[in-house]
Parts: sequence; structure tokens; C-alpha cells
Amino acid sequence: MAGPEAAGAAAAAEGSEAGNGGGDGYDGKCVFCRIARREEPGTALLPCEDEDLVCFRDIKPGAPHHYLVVPVKHMGNCKTLKTEHIPLVKRMMEVGKAVLQKNNFSDLNDVRMGFHWPPFCSIAHLHLHVLAPASQLGFLSRIYYRLNSYWFITAEQLIERLQSENAAS
Repeated sequence: MAGPEAAGAAAAAEGSEAGNGGGDGYDGKCVFCRIARREEPGTALLPCEDEDLVCFRDIKPGAPHHYLVVPVKHMGNCKTLKTEHIPLVKRMMEVGKAVLQKNNFSDLNDVRMGFHWPPFCSIAHLHLHVLAPASQLGFLSRIYYRLNSYWFITAEQLIERLQSENAAS
């Protein structure tokens, strides 16, 4: 993403630095908040065993299985997370693995899970991309979800970063 869309996403992300949109964790302008509350009829939620998270298919899939795992309460992007959010990120990963398994994908060694790093976020609500099989990512998806890039961080890398921030403080 580049240009005005990136700038708008960055501004929206900065506006949600505190972690959630409103006092109740809902931002009516946020499409992911509306999806989590079942206010977007075009988006089907997939079965999720964690009441604080929802999962649904990405509207622009980068792989045969491309799901988004999203907190029900509005939270800023991954750059706003702190050490206390590590359990949330781990739960998001577990939900992603469970959804893959429920959809008959079992090779968990061929999965890419991660977050777009600001300002490369199109939606300023925390969301984990779950892509599988990673070996079948298309050309553009290999760029968008590239390991060790400036714009994408794996869930494991995010956890390591959050742990190291805690060790430094």
C-alpha cells in the first residue's frame, strides 16, 4: 500500500494508540469491529472457540486458506501492543491453527501467520493473517507477506519483540 491509503491507515493507527476505539472497545467506523459484532452481513464468521476473538476469510485471499483472526474489542495495530498482550497474540495463533485444522489443512509447517507493520496496515484494528499453504503463495502474496521485510512481521517475531521490550524495561 502506498500514497494516501497508507497515510490514512497510519493516521488511523495513531488515533487508536490507546488500544481501543471507544470506552466499550467498539469503533463504529472500523469494519473489523462491525464484522466482530455481526453487523456486516456479507462476512461469515468461522467457528471460533475463543469468545474474545473472531475469525473470517480474507476478502483478498493470498493463499488457498487465508483467514483473519481479530479481537472482538477494538485494538490498535501490532505496533501498539505491549508485553501484557503476548497471551492475546498466542491465543490468536491457536485460533488460526484450529481454523486451519477444521478446514482440513493439517501441515502446520507450511503456514505463515503474522501482521502488517505500520504504516503498511490497511485496517487499524489488530488482525492476524493466517495463510496456508505458505508454499503456494502467489507472486504478490509472497511480497505482501514476505518474511524479514519492513512491512510484515510473523506472530513469533512479534512475541519475541514484545518479550525483549519487557526485558529492556
